Parts: sequence; C-alpha cells; structure tokens
Amino acid sequence: MQAKSGDKVKVHYTLKLENEVLESSAGVEPLEFTLGEGSMIPGFESGVIGMTAGEKKTVNIPYAEAYGEHDEKKIFNFPKDKCPEGFEPKVGERVQLFWPDGNPFFVEVVDIMSDSFKMDANHPLAGKDLTFNLELIEIAV
Repeated sequence: MQAKSGDKVKVHYTLKLENEVLESSAGVEPLEFTLGEGSMIPGFESGVIGMTAGEKKTVNIPYAEAYGEHDEKKIFNFPKDKCPEGFEPKVGERVQLFWPDGNPFFVEVVDIMSDSFKMDANHPLAGKDLTFNLELIEIAV
C-alpha cells in the first residue's frame, strides 16, 4: 500500500544541508504525522506520498518547498531598553521573544549595537535547499 493524504505515517529521516547532516531520527522513535495536515514542510510530505512501508529514498527539496525564501523584512532592530534585565545574548544565539498577544517566536541575534539588538526572525533554514534521506516505517490507515 502506498502512503497517501490522510494516512498516519512513521518515518525515519536524515536531514542534510550541502552533505552535512543537520538532524536525524536514527536511534530514536521515528517521526509520526498525518499526511496532508500541513504539519510538515510541503517538500517532505510530497516525498513521503507514494512510498510503501520499508521503502527508502532521498528527496531534494528546493527552499520554496521547505522554509521559503530568506525574507529581509524579518530582520529588525530590538531596542535594549525593551529587554528584560540581564538579557545579554551573543551573536548567533537563538532567543525567544513574544508577540503582543503573548505567543512566542524565535529569532537569531545577528548583531549587537549600542542601543539595540539586530534580530532575524527567519527560520534558520530559510533560503536553503534541503536533502532528506527517508525511510517509511509504517502506514496506519
């Protein structure tokens, strides 16, 4: 049976960026999700659709089907006087900020100026083409 939209699947994966392994489910529980719900990036879901249990394959996902383009509009300056006391992140560190409604989001500190922090709210893999080695472990209909 081939995996299709609506199927709950279990998948082992290895994520590579330019032949460097960034993440893998090897040695832990496989990733479990329902195809078509949109919980995974589009290219990952497309790669799993049509696979059969036990099948392995490699999928190359262009950035448009992964985390999208790197958007310069998501880079902003955050005033130091709006930061909590003791907030001293380093360049390259990912920190959690909060929207006015209280919902969290993550940013990367890209520069530190005298009066503000330059933050990048893009996903760390935005603008990057990704490669996934996939193994479909199970399809539960």
